[in-house]
Amino acid sequence: MIVDDKLIAKLEKLSSLKVREENKEKIKSDISQMLEFVNNLNEVDVSNVEAISSTIGGGTPFREDIAVSSKEISDDILKNAPKSEDNYFVVPKIIE
Repeated sequence: MIVDDKLIAKLEKLSSLKVREENKEKIKSDISQMLEFVNNLNEVDVSNVEAISSTIGGGTPFREDIAVSSKEISDDILKNAPKSEDNYFVVPKIIE
């Protein structure tokens, strides 16, 4: 993958961030290094390595999953929102 100004512009649009001109070369270099590192991982021979699904000895501890509906909880969460309406977050439209 080639990291160029076109890719940086696409990433700016997708992330809704603006990259200053003086930072673009550094960002292109950083992204190129990340992609190179990931490509190097493709060369690692893991054919004799057993897959690990958990690092917790004895498996994952389970707990009862109980839904709780509380006006206090929703009010406490929504008070941090810049804008809310009818117990929902109001967010700007991002898809055209």
